[in-house]
Amino acid sequence: MNIAIIGSGTMGSGIAQVAATSGCAVKLFDLNQEALTKSKKALETTLSKLVEKEKINYTEKSRIQNNISYVNNLQDLSDSDLIIEAIVENLEVKRKVFSELETLVSENTILASNTSSLSIASIAASCQKPERVIGIHFFNPAPLMQLVEVVPAVQTSEEVLQKSVQIISDWKKVVAVAKDTPGFIVNRVARPFYSESLRIYDEGVADFATIDWALKTIGEFRMGPFELMDMIGHDVNYVVTETVFTAFYFDPKFKPSFTQKRLLEAGFLGRKSGRGFYDYNKELPKPIEDTILAKSIFERVIVMLINEAADTLFLNIASAKDIDNAMTKGVNYPKGLLTWADELGINWCVEKLDDLYNEYHEDRYRCSAILRRMANKGDRFFEVVGVR
Repeated sequence: MNIAIIGSGTMGSGIAQVAATSGCAVKLFDLNQEALTKSKKALETTLSKLVEKEKINYTEKSRIQNNISYVNNLQDLSDSDLIIEAIVENLEVKRKVFSELETLVSENTILASNTSSLSIASIAASCQKPERVIGIHFFNPAPLMQLVEVVPAVQTSEEVLQKSVQIISDWKKVVAVAKDTPGFIVNRVARPFYSESLRIYDEGVADFATIDWALKTIGEFRMGPFELMDMIGHDVNYVVTETVFTAFYFDPKFKPSFTQKRLLEAGFLGRKSGRGFYDYNKELPKPIEDTILAKSIFERVIVMLINEAADTLFLNIASAKDIDNAMTKGVNYPKGLLTWADELGINWCVEKLDDLYNEYHEDRYRCSAILRRMANKGDRFFEVVGVR
């Protein structure tokens, strides 16, 4: 199969490696020849490390490298069966690229965008054959992260959806099919991990280090929310939060925090700038290791995450299985949120959310209708906890 990737940055190069590893003939396109050279060198380094670790041998390394061609002329992509665009998150730029691509390729070529938040329907509308357009969203780093969100637009044909799912599955990725709504699955469902933790800090309940410690200790998350936001960078994480908030017509449950906005405005972007929630030029602060406080923090964050996952199911954004897979395979949560809801108890979730709503009288704490209905019926998301 002939695959083309547009954009040779970290994400585009990673997707090219995935496709090439699976045996596809890949053309990695970028107008910038220097960027292509950098990508080729980076792949050499990556594959050499895999050889050193005995994950692959020299023959496999050569096979992967030989499967990738580096091109800077769009005409070279004309024989592609699938093209995945992985360029700047700008709708007009993407629409222009897709419109131009359509004039170069066959009518059977699938055109896909790796966008994490933009409307696939809007991108598809730039094409004469919008039914061939779909979202195929990888997570960074693409060779390591198992999840890929496949997002059909309202115009996407069923054939293109099924072909796309099969291709990505053949690349040994876990596919989660999501409706074309802001944030798809992961970037929507994960918002409370950040926003509710920020709200807890803004209220003076606990400091950054204690909140991080609470969620790692009680919740067994690999990283705390403030560590994670600092690693992602506030120029990325805050912008995604603001984008989702705006796209959902300013729904208060997605409301950004001024604490994070001020860091962005100050240029304190996290690890990349040496300072974010934490100052990485100094010794990092110690948490207050109070297990009662930690349990309270964890319960407040986890129930908000569960509520968002439940709403995502309620609104038919994705299936229960795909929602849980998305959070465990896409952002490495210790378990799926709907599985977590079953374990904690649907009634407990409803009572916890109602307690928060009764305390604050803010719409951000409204309980998802599906949770309330399930509590009334004594239902669970899965027949047997953990079996999907």
